[in-house]
Amino acid sequence: MNEDDLISKKELLELTGISYGQLYRWKRKNLIPEEWFVRKSSFTGQETFFPKHKILQRIERIKNMKDGLSLDELADVFSPSSPIESLSAKHLIERNIVTNFAVELYEEECGSREALSFNDMLTVYVLQKLLQSGEMTREEGKMLIAVMRDHYGALENKAGELVLIRKLGVPLLFLAESAEQIYFDKDVKRVFRMPLAASIEELKLKLNETEA
Repeated sequence: MNEDDLISKKELLELTGISYGQLYRWKRKNLIPEEWFVRKSSFTGQETFFPKHKILQRIERIKNMKDGLSLDELADVFSPSSPIESLSAKHLIERNIVTNFAVELYEEECGSREALSFNDMLTVYVLQKLLQSGEMTREEGKMLIAVMRDHYGALENKAGELVLIRKLGVPLLFLAESAEQIYFDKDVKRVFRMPLAASIEELKLKLNETEA
């Protein structure tokens, strides 16, 4: 990781206005992953750094949501796994979590199901977002469904990233644990890179709202 992509603990506390105690309490509650605490040598000895974009985004989310949710509930929202086993597609459509169009496209590829697992729900939710934004065509949507169905389980609760590229108009969509160090030749156009963590958080919040 480039040094410019890191922020020191001292800078982080000053920039966000949180205390040392809050930072480590959130760590103990699994709101901030252990692997984000990066120990590096500095002229003063060992110092703790964090991936700058990820930690600033996470702290902003925690500060915005902590008044409405307990720390344990927040920990569940930020976890890539889910205690929600399954829900019907009808339930999700009626509560405006996903659209009928996205569910129909999913069922064309995977068959009709009485209930969707959390991973199925995530696939439909991401599919809907990308189709509505215009970043993905219907045919590319079918590729997304296949990639998520065949490979998402292999990440073992690590959210991962979806990446869509096109070379000479031909699309290629892949799922990676991290797409930070992937490079392409000059003829490749990267259409989007979507970390799934934010979509997982959004979906869990929507599911929590409808259960309330």
